Amino acid sequence: MATKKIKITKEYLISQYMEYKLEHHQKPQSVYAFTKLLGMQEAEFYMFFGTLDSLEKEIYSTFFSNTVAMLEKDTNYPNYDTKSKLLSFYFTFFEIISSNRSYVTMSLNTHKNQLKNIMLLANLREEFKKYIVSIFTEDYLLKQEKIQEIQLKALQEGSWIQFLLTLKFWLDDESVSFEKTDIYIEKSVKLSFELINISPIESLIDFGKFMFKEKMHTKS
Repeated sequence: MATKKIKITKEYLISQYMEYKLEHHQKPQSVYAFTKLLGMQEAEFYMFFGTLDSLEKEIYSTFFSNTVAMLEKDTNYPNYDTKSKLLSFYFTFFEIISSNRSYVTMSLNTHKNQLKNIMLLANLREEFKKYIVSIFTEDYLLKQEKIQEIQLKALQEGSWIQFLLTLKFWLDDESVSFEKTDIYIEKSVKLSFELINISPIESLIDFGKFMFKEKMHTKS
């Protein structure tokens, strides 16, 4: 760890934390111990994070924000359809975490209880869900506003589960350059969009409304 005085930033703290954990196979014992090792004041740490746990959660948020930043550099990205945007997100995100695989693998296998490991993704989860809402166009959404809200929530939760399954596949993937994960992404995203076929649902809603009106008309 560097001891000379340098500019303290969020990115610096994240990189030093990741390096520490990779070298020691555990997190620092405390914020005090971590900052002392970096030759900085403990108070400087709290200008960016409240705890070491919040720092670790921010690492995954950074992976996400870096992914979006890379996507937005592509001038063609805004013109992609929803499916292409999601595929681009997956390929870019997993490319980024593949370059940090040793850390990610260690981090997400810290606890025997997988729920504790997934808690590290809490911030990422919220950002990912917002991203899902932003890329789904009206073509995939039902016309009724109240039902559309329910549909969007279902899409968010369903997409998050798909993301976790993809992450689990990647963690277990031993293929060269994680080629199997690329195949998994293509097939799973393709399947998910085939399942998001709103035409039958809209027909069912229209039929239900028709039957309701007919029933009310009969009673009158």
